[in-house]
Amino acid sequence: MMDLNSLKQFLVVARLEHLSRAAEELRIAQPSLSRTIARLESELGVPLFDRSGRLRLNDTGKLFRHHVERALGELDAGRRAVTDATSHGLGTVRLASETFLTLTGPLAVFKRAHPAAEVELHWSPADDMARRLRAQEVDLCLASQPIHADGLEATQLFREAVGVGVPLDHPLAGRTSVSIDELADQPFVTARTGHWLRRLLDRLFAARDLTPKIVCESDEHSAIADLISAGLGIGLVPGLARRSTTRAPITWIDVDDPDCSRTVTLYRGTDSHLSTAARLMHTTITNWNWPTDVP
Repeated sequence: MMDLNSLKQFLVVARLEHLSRAAEELRIAQPSLSRTIARLESELGVPLFDRSGRLRLNDTGKLFRHHVERALGELDAGRRAVTDATSHGLGTVRLASETFLTLTGPLAVFKRAHPAAEVELHWSPADDMARRLRAQEVDLCLASQPIHADGLEATQLFREAVGVGVPLDHPLAGRTSVSIDELADQPFVTARTGHWLRRLLDRLFAARDLTPKIVCESDEHSAIADLISAGLGIGLVPGLARRSTTRAPITWIDVDDPDCSRTVTLYRGTDSHLSTAARLMHTTITNWNWPTDVP
């Protein structure tokens, strides 16, 4: 019979599609994990993974994963609902985002207004947000790129222009605007693949059959402007960062492309149970004085 531990182990293998890495994350022996997956497949009567070459979750496995995520998420939601009902506190809010620079203002106001609320912040790529919301691993997600998935409630917060940042002594520093074609041979400092900033850069260049010349991929997204200022290259910079009082000394130039923008959206699971803290955080974020949308 299936047990919770086996289902949790299956989800890790399904996410990583790699037995040894999954066993390492779970801190169990790989042969034991292999037996667990084999027992699940035997009980279901169908394979959940394709094993020709690299381990891959097949269509049946994806279907099963969806239901397992929902089932385990509901169990966790039930535990939290009981805790909320029997305690006098506000509970915990779990918030995921691609970057927390956007949220520093609302977070500060929330903590001042609700000091007893527990706040958990989770970095997450947009690709993983729908899964985490459906599994109720997090309550809210803030994304700078669209999430196309069922079962999510979206609140658009703002849309803003994204410009290009260059060092103060760069030949383009005196320009008020620049085209993508003019940036074709420039060295770029950007985020790693999957981050909204990198996706935007790749999309803008691909629309012109171009490939950006990337000289630095940074996991520290707040450091990109500093790396540009240091002369390592140029890079896309959102308008919110441009308006920051702590921004690095760089020149921000408009990009002659209406698609050079980002739309920031707050997501929650349609059927998820939100603690009092999560509901208050949702209200704080949606009511924040966000910048006026770009044309």
